[in-house]
Amino acid sequence: MHDPILDFSDKVALITGAASGFGKLLAKELGSRGARLVLGDINEEALMQLADKLGSQNIAVRAQRCDVSQESDCAALAQLAQSEFGQLDIAVNNAGIAPPMMSLKQTDEAMMDLQYNVNLKGVFLGLKHQLPLLKMTGGAVLNVSSMAGLGGAPKIASYAAAKHGVIGLTKTAAMENAKYGIRVNAICPFYCLTPMVTDIATEDASPEQVQAFLAEGCPMKRLGKPEEVVAAMLMLVSPKMTYITGQALAVDGGLSAY
Repeated sequence: MHDPILDFSDKVALITGAASGFGKLLAKELGSRGARLVLGDINEEALMQLADKLGSQNIAVRAQRCDVSQESDCAALAQLAQSEFGQLDIAVNNAGIAPPMMSLKQTDEAMMDLQYNVNLKGVFLGLKHQLPLLKMTGGAVLNVSSMAGLGGAPKIASYAAAKHGVIGLTKTAAMENAKYGIRVNAICPFYCLTPMVTDIATEDASPEQVQAFLAEGCPMKRLGKPEEVVAAMLMLVSPKMTYITGQALAVDGGLSAY
């Protein structure tokens, strides 16, 4: 039997960006702890492969393609939870993309628009359609921001701007919806060993060299592991964490202690 703090039996959890990275691992962890899953991702092939695998493990799961920059897709994913399972208890707005590393001066309008559309507007649209359903359950939202949302982030200005916005949305939604028993928090990881980071290369450095350089900025002198971040995500959406809302939790190997 699961520890009651991490028992998600009979809960319905929606996750965007579920086909890879934090979203994929979180789906597996929530499903193994009794949650029924509603999964979305723009990569439909990888999403359906995950859904099939989870379904083969007797996990109740529904999945459909979701481009979070499109309101119709965000609305449809929330409605899927209602039509298939009759409720929504947990929403994790995880979908996101990272830009190539470049200075603010090198960043063009198209890159800024792309980061805003996916990383910020995608969270806004998710919240807009998830919150009415969460009023019925007094559920929890977790938005995935970044350490780039808590401070300056040289070479990824467009990403940092969008992720700062995610924290602003999180705190505002938390204040507006606390009276309904809805909790809204954000998680802010440092660089972690997900494809968004492990695929980074520059003209002058291999992916391994980039990772070593990034790790030097962390007091622990290493990048985060996806399972370390997902452990914190599980705690923030736990049904027992009923008095934590409006927070932006750094999972950063001590970086924010500087």
